[in-house]
Amino acid sequence: MKHWAEGSDDDDADEPLVRPYTITGGRTTTERDDLTLITLVTALSEGRGLRGMQPEHRTIFALCKRPLAVAEIASALNLPVSVTKILIGDLLEAGQVRARPPLAFAQAGGIPDMAILEAVRDGLREL
Repeated sequence: MKHWAEGSDDDDADEPLVRPYTITGGRTTTERDDLTLITLVTALSEGRGLRGMQPEHRTIFALCKRPLAVAEIASALNLPVSVTKILIGDLLEAGQVRARPPLAFAQAGGIPDMAILEAVRDGLREL
């Protein structure tokens, strides 16, 4: 993603100039406080209710055919986690996906497994 402040090179002429707030319709924060970096998101439906949503919504839906952590989704989209959480929140409200804490986290009484923490760390490094 190219930012406005970076200037323009001829080599980058085909690269879109998209600001994150345009993707989220001007929203800068999510109203949900239950989405963490390790929250798992899974697609629920056939995706019929995705009409009128941003391409990023459809990409999240397609990625989440298998459970993915919020950090992994953000990395795959190459978007900030805050923007990704807003988009996931839209899909949750539309009933297209569900979000839950990782099983190991829930079963351990809220204490995350080291493997999960390492996976989140590695995902964040890729951002």
